[in-house]
Amino acid sequence: MARIKICGITSSEDALYACRAGADAIGLVFYPPSSRHVDVQQARNIVADIPPFTSSVALFVNAERALIEQVIEQVKIDILQFHGDETESFCASFTRPYIKAIRMKPGLDLYEVQEHYASARALLLDTYVKGVPGGTGKAFNWDKIPPDLHKPVILAGGLDADNVAQAVAQVKPYAVDVSGGVEKKTEAEKGKKDRAEITRFINNAR
Repeated sequence: MARIKICGITSSEDALYACRAGADAIGLVFYPPSSRHVDVQQARNIVADIPPFTSSVALFVNAERALIEQVIEQVKIDILQFHGDETESFCASFTRPYIKAIRMKPGLDLYEVQEHYASARALLLDTYVKGVPGGTGKAFNWDKIPPDLHKPVILAGGLDADNVAQAVAQVKPYAVDVSGGVEKKTEAEKGKKDRAEITRFINNAR
């Protein structure tokens, strides 16, 4: 059974709902250009409210070391998620395990990538859109994922309640990761989660 991460959480209410609906992990975005960005205090409040046995994941995009260390020190973060051009040595230099996000550019060799990021706990595979580090809302061709990678695969990119069952059946990933696919659609509510869609996504993923 694929694990489920609901990313881009911006409130304790959304975090608690996701956990009660069956999410295994929540993701907190420490990337200011994102509409889902949270600051350290917001993140502390959210993580303090989630129940035990739910993982908290901190997402960074080419962040300064000082920010990452501040988040680790002040927020009870379980896993780091790197979405930029971070080197393997940089990712591995913190006191938390990490996931490396890989955007699926044409011609990418995932066998090579998994060796390059040997210390990563998993590879998160996301859609490639030039100049956009993630959260595109677009799916990529899942046939491009080799079935025999030895690193766990976390599937992201354009997932929603309507395609996640097919994604799990086809890719058989370790986990699926969703953000925009379970959000309210109006611009004014961007970053807020749609509880009905969270429930539908989790039920269909399972």
